[in-house]
Amino acid sequence: MITVKVVSDVICPWCYIGKRRLEAALRELPPNKKVSVSWHPFQLNPDMPSTGMNRMEYCTRKFGSWERCEEMFVQISSVGKTVGINFRFDRQQAVPNTFLAHRVIWLAGQEGVQDAVAEALFRAYFCEGVDLSNHSQLLNVCGAAGLMRRKLEALLNSDEGTLQVQAEEHEIKTLGISAVPLFIIDDCVAVSGAQPPHALLDAFEQARQVKRKQRSTATV
Repeated sequence: MITVKVVSDVICPWCYIGKRRLEAALRELPPNKKVSVSWHPFQLNPDMPSTGMNRMEYCTRKFGSWERCEEMFVQISSVGKTVGINFRFDRQQAVPNTFLAHRVIWLAGQEGVQDAVAEALFRAYFCEGVDLSNHSQLLNVCGAAGLMRRKLEALLNSDEGTLQVQAEEHEIKTLGISAVPLFIIDDCVAVSGAQPPHALLDAFEQARQVKRKQRSTATV
């Protein structure tokens, strides 16, 4: 069994591209190779207001000018097309605080639908312009991805998952992680950035060799 821990944020376009490239790498593995993929929280903007921020204001403040932002959107859209993502930055009105989305992903992990929900949140935000801070829109997006509506409603109306997500993100940041996506393979090899499939496959092989060496050492 290969374990892949993906550290990401749902407002990071490179995390969405990285997800596609990971999927491409996994398709190259032998059919009998089992893989477990889990998603882990990282807030790019932990101080974002709970209601989010106007997208143009946020992007201009972060990257210096709207013209610079538009150049970046073109570049990202071009890369996205190579992995089957139709980015629609023009549909986005706001940049949300993503802590709630991370709590939803945590819940999805408890329910066994984490990858489907992560995909749905990426697609909703980047391709459909959904406001991920809107409870009713979250219910629709994640319900369609297989998350039980009553359990999601219970989370949205409580603090469920808050301590767990905070603790996990704190642990991640104490490791010195400051950028996403990050892929941690078998808890022994890390790949930073939306690397091409061959780089991830190389990391799988590296992890296999590390584990083999560990087993060999343990039997001496």
